[in-house]
Amino acid sequence: MANEQPHYDQVLVDITDYVHDFKVETSSCWSAARMALMDAVGCAIESLHKNAACKNIINAVLLDSSDINGMRLPGTDLRLNPMNGAFALGTLIRFSDHNDSLGGAESGHPSDSLGAILAVADWIDRNERLVTIQDLLEAMVKAYEIQGCFQTENAFHAHGMDHVILVKVASTATACWLLRLTKKQTMDALSHAWMDSAPLRTYRSSPNTISRKGWAAGDACMRAVMFAMLCRSGVEGAPSALTAPRWGFYDSVWQSASFSLPRPYASWVIQNVFFKTMPAEGHGISAVEAAIQLSHEFRCHDGDRWKDIDKIRIRSTAATLRIISKAGPLHSPADRDHCIQFLVAVALLKGSAPEISDYADDGPWANDPKVDDLRNRMVVVEEESFTRDYLDLDRRTATNAVQIYFNDGTATEDIIVEHPVGHSKNPQTRPAVQRKFKDNLEHTYSKDEVLSIISMIENEHLPVHVLTDLLARRSSSGVLSRL
Repeated sequence: MANEQPHYDQVLVDITDYVHDFKVETSSCWSAARMALMDAVGCAIESLHKNAACKNIINAVLLDSSDINGMRLPGTDLRLNPMNGAFALGTLIRFSDHNDSLGGAESGHPSDSLGAILAVADWIDRNERLVTIQDLLEAMVKAYEIQGCFQTENAFHAHGMDHVILVKVASTATACWLLRLTKKQTMDALSHAWMDSAPLRTYRSSPNTISRKGWAAGDACMRAVMFAMLCRSGVEGAPSALTAPRWGFYDSVWQSASFSLPRPYASWVIQNVFFKTMPAEGHGISAVEAAIQLSHEFRCHDGDRWKDIDKIRIRSTAATLRIISKAGPLHSPADRDHCIQFLVAVALLKGSAPEISDYADDGPWANDPKVDDLRNRMVVVEEESFTRDYLDLDRRTATNAVQIYFNDGTATEDIIVEHPVGHSKNPQTRPAVQRKFKDNLEHTYSKDEVLSIISMIENEHLPVHVLTDLLARRSSSGVLSRL
């Protein structure tokens, strides 16, 4: 029949029903979402303060764009349309590799989606209707859940795709919900996200680990907002974007007839995300903690005991070996923070965790011969039990073990760290994330302003624009300027 409604792929239906119909109700979920919001905002401010390369990339895209009624980009005096705002904020949150993460068959960073969510929420609140902090937090819960459920059991990297496809899908869904699109419009927008697929993972892996891994999430957020806005205006979607023979997502790139999801969408992910308390790829953080424990013995005597090392053995997960184990030259900051050998070497030499400046080309470690010497003595191997527990939804460990062997036949203790600070099962995580947030914001805001920001995030009825107005900073000249 000519007027028969098309049948939409079940994946599109399920995501749409969830994002429109699910209600967040538990206090623990709201609390987790507030912590996630604070952490992501803090990461954005940190990138502004410490990462010139990030600001250069954003400036290259924004040029002199401004929108008097646009969203306010935290830490700046910029007012941007929601697409540009999504790119800029998504890039700021992600660029320093310090925002939260989640492991699984595919690793990813759920807070990447806040770039789109906050940009759209602030823009709507300024131009169309009230959007509250509670609305913002609810959108975050849903974006986290969509992305996390997919990455738990579906390895996009196995098909050469980068995980930001899930940022794009989750951000599209929640942008549609915030914009109050119909379910049909939401499914149409989601179909565009799946047809857009994902960039190649090339830029996240050796030998081409480059800064694009820092702005790929911003790009995904920008496109998600574009799809939502297009479908809001009446642009049609593709109901069988995944299942269409030959040209659909499954036949074209997935080489399978469906995805595997661990559970119905709810609110599990936001309560089990891993918060990074140091700017390093998440799979290496427990190895850094182990190395710090070993650093006293390593650095004792005359300070040159590193010359007496025969080897350093790192036992880890299959995901760690695939993502961040690399030998040979490291060509950029992006290359270094995605190298477990570099992370461990710096932690041993410093006796503390790496900082953003430690990855820089002109930083203290990029050209230190001791770092490369130690890297050459490292052996990274998979411990199958670590991999099993990493993938087990009940255990969800993030384990690394580090042991140093010396030329005289002695060895250090084999230090095993299963739940580093930042893991939901570590009791030190919440206070550590709160300290990180305050430290990041105090680069830009007074202590009283930081307390006000925290108070606003805890006020569920507050309009979003009141928070973003406080987060805005004027330039010294008092006029709009580039970052």
